[in-house]
Amino acid sequence: MTEQPHLPPAPPVSPELPSEPGPGRLIATLGLAGFFSGLLLVTGFVLTRPIIEENKAEALKAAVYKVLEDCKSFEQLTWDGQNLGSGPTTKENAAPVYIGFGEGHRVLGFAITSEEPGFQDIIKAIYGYDPQLDQIIGMEILESKETPGLGDKIFKDVNFRSNFDALAVQPEIISVKHGQKSNPHEVEAITGATISSKAVTRLLQKGMAEWREPIQRFAQDMEQKGASEPNEQN
Repeated sequence: MTEQPHLPPAPPVSPELPSEPGPGRLIATLGLAGFFSGLLLVTGFVLTRPIIEENKAEALKAAVYKVLEDCKSFEQLTWDGQNLGSGPTTKENAAPVYIGFGEGHRVLGFAITSEEPGFQDIIKAIYGYDPQLDQIIGMEILESKETPGLGDKIFKDVNFRSNFDALAVQPEIISVKHGQKSNPHEVEAITGATISSKAVTRLLQKGMAEWREPIQRFAQDMEQKGASEPNEQN
């Protein structure tokens, strides 16, 4: 037999590695990913916004009926920069003030929306005001992200909420420590949630400082018009 020559083994063939994408391709890929992500977010926002706005409107409506006891209907008032008025409201002339009516279209009071920074985020609330008694007669939290178990007591704590059943607005609404309330214009803060409860006090005082006098004028005008109607008919 013929002896086969001894040949060295062939060197291993390295697999060809794919070429790395260039900077342009990476930028284009990231750009497309960002575009479609943004498109999804915008689409979701546009589709859910009407539902969110409708839910907020329903929550506001329910809150008005809570802060104005026995309220049967209400309407949002307008603001011209000096005086409150009734009539068609637009985004430009709408006031954060609502007038509530009871049986026989009798005026029960006014509901006022106000907001103030809390411990975590902005606290938004609505409260009822009786201009004849010059008192706040109810309060409901509309939006709050305060700490569960502490700050959320501003709408869960029954004792704290009782501060607003007949809260005098003169000379000024102030916050005091729990157990130290001695005047009708004072609000007892919640132990362990002082920042949140003081924020509620501030938003009430801020709202009354802004809207008390316009509401008083509007209510007086309504009384005068109501008193003059029988004379006009005779």
